[in-house]
Order: sequence, then C-alpha cells, then structure tokens
Amino acid sequence: MVKLIMSRSLKPEFQPGGAERQYILDKAVEYILDPKMGTQNAKHAFLLEEVGLSSTEYLEALNRATSGGVVKAALWNSD
Repeated sequence: MVKLIMSRSLKPEFQPGGAERQYILDKAVEYILDPKMGTQNAKHAFLLEEVGLSSTEYLEALNRATSGGVVKAALWNSD
C-alpha cells in the first residue's frame, strides 16, 4: 500500500496581502477561543506552522480573543 502525501497550501487570496486574509485572521480568533481545539501551545503551533500566520498576526488574534488582555498584561508588566 502506497501512502500519498498531499501538499497543502493556502490559496493566494488567503495568503498575506490577499483579498481574503482577514477571513483567516477572524477564523484564527474563533479557533483560539474554542476549548475543544486542544491546548494553547497546540493552537499556537498549528496557526503558525500549518495556517501560516506570522508571529505578529498570531499575537493580534490572541489579543482579540482575550479582548485586549495580551496588551493589558504586557503594559501591566512593563512598570
């Protein structure tokens, strides 16, 4: 039995700078909020490695998911 490995990539419109990139970023927020999708470190790895989010995009999605909690925590710890 031969197992075929399929290469998966985002369509150009969903890649950075594409017309539908915001859709991916909005879905990332929903994915982060869904407790059924696993641990936070697994979500982080999936979004960066499989979906292709940049670190900045991931942090922006995480901040939106926590209603600004990431930025608030960073500002709180900066004193």
